[in-house]
Amino acid sequence: MQGNWNSESEAREKIKEMVAAYYHDFKEPEQNRAFAPGERISYAGRVYDEKEMCALTDAALDFWLTTGRFAEAFESSFAAWIGARWAHLVNSGSSANLIAFSVLTAPELGERQIRKGDEVITVACGFPTTVAPILQYGAVPVFVDVTVPQYNIDVTRLEEARSDRTKAVILAHTLGNPFDLAAVRAFCDRYGLWLVEDNCDALGSRYTIGEETRYTGVWGDIGTSSFYPPHHMTMGEGGCVYTSDPLLHRLILSYRDWGRDCICPSGRDNFCGHRFDGQFGELPQGYDHKYVYSHFGYNLKVTDLQAAIGGEQLKKFPEFIRKRRENWAYLRNALADLEDVLILPEPAPGSEPSWFGFVITVREGIGCTRNEVTRFLEERGIQTRLLFSGNLIKHPCFDTIRETEAYRVAGTLTQTDEVMERTFWIGVYPGMTQEKLSYMAQTIHGALRGE
Repeated sequence: MQGNWNSESEAREKIKEMVAAYYHDFKEPEQNRAFAPGERISYAGRVYDEKEMCALTDAALDFWLTTGRFAEAFESSFAAWIGARWAHLVNSGSSANLIAFSVLTAPELGERQIRKGDEVITVACGFPTTVAPILQYGAVPVFVDVTVPQYNIDVTRLEEARSDRTKAVILAHTLGNPFDLAAVRAFCDRYGLWLVEDNCDALGSRYTIGEETRYTGVWGDIGTSSFYPPHHMTMGEGGCVYTSDPLLHRLILSYRDWGRDCICPSGRDNFCGHRFDGQFGELPQGYDHKYVYSHFGYNLKVTDLQAAIGGEQLKKFPEFIRKRRENWAYLRNALADLEDVLILPEPAPGSEPSWFGFVITVREGIGCTRNEVTRFLEERGIQTRLLFSGNLIKHPCFDTIRETEAYRVAGTLTQTDEVMERTFWIGVYPGMTQEKLSYMAQTIHGALRGE
């Protein structure tokens, strides 16, 4: 059966009108349903409207499916927004971290190339995929302790962590709270080290050094983001790698796209005009440049379906940031009278965080444990999360390497262990209502004061 449409563009508009009506009839009421105390409060969730659903429909009707016009549009808009020269979409934040590390192993970097056995300074208190590529390649992560209540690297230990084999610092901004970028950036500049900012939990945070304020993710040589549903904005799955360095930009494309030497966009053969006239390695003269591989890479591209959603999310992003800050401030004020039993979070000096969550540490010797508090909250419908790995070295993935030289620790990880034992966090995402925030605060009081 054929539709009564005069053109493809008219058909598209009619279909999108139907999708928008579907959203308003079914999805919007679900999102706006009044909260009843005791109902499940997720730590994060998707915040969207008919625009995302219509953009997704538009991309589906193109049926290009892989990286295409929506991805190119998003990469351009995102790079301009965050302040990087180039941004490249990938299929997850973890893949973004894999690419960010991999490009630093490229031979084109000369003396600054990370080789097997070289060291990378990082922390054990965080998400494992910040660290995994270092170990998987055969480089050596050097773990440094964190400070509380910022939950970021203790920068006073950087000099102790450095050795003649140190090539890079790779750190995440914890739950939206920037690490001490002034100190870390100065340290990297002093010794000629790469700085990779895992910005997956901090998109929209800002940091000031001197007279200059930038978004986190662009103070380093490479920044990474995640667009998984709980994050600051979403594509479902998805991530991004960004840089302002021309060589790193080219390397990111190569490692993301199978390791190929050619950077012609997908579907545009001979975009560079030199497809058949090069000499590469020991290949025959004029070997098709589309099939020349200069690195051992991957295929980590995003689909246009995901990018279409991201384009609409990016338009909403300033409001997402505002709402996260507002929700965090509400909880900080509502829980201020519990500071005798809880350590409440503090923003890093010089920062304007775009908070991913509200992190709490249960003080020692107060008569209850972190696990008792989180169990109390979960039983009353409030979803909680630990601060990711707590101490990554304690996990089963380290069982086979714990007694080897695959990694080292600079000093002790005393605070990291404290976080592992006594820290958790709750959500502040834009979908939180004041009723939910109030219920969360009241329930935490009930867990600690019996109120």
